[in-house]
Amino acid sequence: MKAFWSRAGWAGVALLGTAALANVALARGESLNALWLITAAICVYLIGYRFYAAWIAANVLAIDATRATPAERLNNGRDYVPTNRWVVFGHHFAAIAGPGPLVGPTLAAQFGYLPGTLWILIGAVLGGAVQDMVTLFLSTRRNGRSLGQMARDEIGAIGGAAALIGTFMIMIILIAVLGLVVVNAMKHSPWGTSTVAATIPIAMLVGVYMRYLRPGRVLEASLLGVALLLASVVLGGWVDHHPQLAALFDHEGLPLAFSIIGYGFAAAVLPVWLLLAPRDYLSTFMKLGTVIMLALAIFWLHPEIHMPAITPFIDGTGPIFGGKLFPFVFITIACGAISGFHALIASGTTPKLITSENDIRVIGYGAMLLESFVAIMAMVAATVLEPGVYFAINSPAGVVGKEALDAVNTISSWGYQVTVEQMQYLASAMGESTLFARTGGAPSLAVGMASILGNVFGEHLLALWYHFAIMFEAIFILTTLDAGTRVGRFMLQDMLGNLHPKLGETSYTPSVILTSALVVAGWGYFLYIGVIDPNGGVNILWPLFGIANQMLAAIALSVGTGILIKSGKASKAWITGLPLVWLLTITTTAVYEKVFSDDVRVGFFAAANDLSQKLSAGLLPPEKAAVAPQLIFNQQLDAWLTVFFVLMLWIVVLDMLRMSWRSLAGKTVLPSSETPYVASRLS
Repeated sequence: MKAFWSRAGWAGVALLGTAALANVALARGESLNALWLITAAICVYLIGYRFYAAWIAANVLAIDATRATPAERLNNGRDYVPTNRWVVFGHHFAAIAGPGPLVGPTLAAQFGYLPGTLWILIGAVLGGAVQDMVTLFLSTRRNGRSLGQMARDEIGAIGGAAALIGTFMIMIILIAVLGLVVVNAMKHSPWGTSTVAATIPIAMLVGVYMRYLRPGRVLEASLLGVALLLASVVLGGWVDHHPQLAALFDHEGLPLAFSIIGYGFAAAVLPVWLLLAPRDYLSTFMKLGTVIMLALAIFWLHPEIHMPAITPFIDGTGPIFGGKLFPFVFITIACGAISGFHALIASGTTPKLITSENDIRVIGYGAMLLESFVAIMAMVAATVLEPGVYFAINSPAGVVGKEALDAVNTISSWGYQVTVEQMQYLASAMGESTLFARTGGAPSLAVGMASILGNVFGEHLLALWYHFAIMFEAIFILTTLDAGTRVGRFMLQDMLGNLHPKLGETSYTPSVILTSALVVAGWGYFLYIGVIDPNGGVNILWPLFGIANQMLAAIALSVGTGILIKSGKASKAWITGLPLVWLLTITTTAVYEKVFSDDVRVGFFAAANDLSQKLSAGLLPPEKAAVAPQLIFNQQLDAWLTVFFVLMLWIVVLDMLRMSWRSLAGKTVLPSSETPYVASRLS
C-alpha cells in the first residue's frame, strides 16, 4: 500500500508538471500566469532528482557510503576537512551560484520567456546537474584532484595539458568578470558595501564557533550567523543614511577592486573552515531566503507574465545584445542551465570537504537544481515587467538614443509601449534618478524583484527592496569569486606539482602563498583593466565569459565521458556524451560567429575594424576617439582568446576520443588514477 501511494504521488507530480509545461509552451495571445513557470520547474526538478539522479548515483557511478572520502583520509585541518553535509551544500551552492543565473536569464528575456525557460529546465536536469554530480564523484575518488589534472592523469599528456592550460586561463577570465560585476554593483553604494564587508568577520566568528567554541553545534552556529547577517543588512541601511559612516563605505571602482583583490588572496590562503566555508554557508541563507521569499510572493500574487513567449528579436536584431536565438540564448543564460565553472568547484574545494559519498547526489545534483530555480526566478522577475519598461532599462543609449524621449519613441516603434512619465515615476519609486539604459541585467532584475516584493509588503518600500536586491546580487556573486580564487590556487598547484612535487602539496605553506598570489595577480590585472575602462569592462568581457563558461562545461563532460568509457561503462556514457555533443555544437557555432561575423554587434574583429576605420576617418567624437585604441585592442584580444579557448577544447575532445577508442579496442591506455578502497570510520 505504501508503494502504491508513492507511485500515485509521483504520477501526480508528473501529470502536473506535464500540464504546466504544456501551458508554458503553448500559451499564445494571452498573458501567462507566472505560477505555471514555477510549477513546471518544481515538478521537473523533483522528478529529475528522485529518478534520474538516483539512477545515475546507483547504476552509473556506484556510490559507496562505506568508502572513506579524501576529507577523512587526508584531513589536515586546512583544505581537507570532514564537514557537515548541509554546511558543504551551503558552501557549494554559494560558490557555484554567481551572476549567471541572475543576469543571464534577464538578458535572454529579449527573445521572450519561452526559449530561456525551456533551456533552463532541460539543460539543468539533463546536463548541468549531471556534469556537477559526475565531476564531484570523479574528483572525490581521486583525492579531490582538479579537472585539468584528472584530464592529464586519465586521458593523456596532450589532452591533459590542453585542459590544464585552458581551464586555468578561462578561470582567470571568469573570476575577473565576477569581480567586475561586484565592483559595479557596490560602487557608490554604502549600504551594499558595508553589508558585504560585515559578512567577513561574521563568517570568521561562526567558523571559530563551530570548530572550537561549540564543535558540532551547526544549528546554534547557523542561528547566530543568520541573526548577525540580518542585523548587518539593517545596519547597512542605517549606515547609508548616516553621512559620516556612509562616506567610509562610499567608494569609486578602483579602491573597491583593490579591496576585493585583497579579500580574494585571504580567502585562498586562510584555512577553509575559518573564512571560506562559513562565509559561503551564511551567504546561502541570504540567497535562499531571498529566493524563497520571492517564490512565496509569486505564489501569493500570481503575477502575469507580460513579455511575449517569442519576440521578433530571435532573428538577431535585439537591442540588448546582437546574435540570433541559436546559439546565443544558450551562451547568454550559461550558469542557469549548465556551467563549466561548477566543474571547477566540484573538483576543487567541495570534494575536499565531503564526509560521505552519499552526500554527492544532494550536493552535486541538488545544488545545481537549486541554482536553476534561481534562474527561473530571475526569468519571472524580468518578464513580469512591461516589455517597454524592460527594454528601456536594458537597451544601451547607443541603440535607443541618449535622450529619454528618443528612447521611448524607438522602443514604442517596436510595438512595446512606454512613456517618459512612466519611467520617471518608476525611477523615483526605486530611489534612482533614472532607469534608462541601465544595462547589464542587474538593475532590471532588481526592479522586477522590488515590484513583486513591494506588492506584497507595501509599495512605499519599493526603494528599500530595490537596493536590497542590488546588495543581494553583489553578495550572490562575491561568494563565487572567493571560492573560484581558491580553486584557481588548487589548479595552479596541480600544474606546478608536475614540475616540482612539493609545490603540488595543497598544505605546503610556501606553495599556498605563491600560487594564491599568482592567481590573484592574474585575475586582478584583468579586473583593474576592466575598472579603468571608460566604457565599462564588463560590456566587452561578458560575451567571452559566456562562451568560455560553456567551453569549460564541454571540457568537464569530455573528461567524464572518457573516464566512464575507460572504466567499462561505455553503454552508460551517454549521460555525459549527449550533453557534450550539444555543447560542442553551440560553442563552436558561437565562436565562429563571434570571430567571423560581419555584424559589428556580433563579431569581435568586425567591431574592432569598424571602430578603427571611424577613428582613421575622424568620425568619432573626441571623448570616444581618446579611448578607441583601448577598445580596439580589447575586441581583438577577445577574438584571439576565443580562438585559443576553442582550440584547447577540441584538443581535449579529440584526445578523449582517441583514448576511448583505444580502450574499447582493448589497447593500452593510462591506468586509472582512482584511489584504492579504504573503509570509512565515519559511516
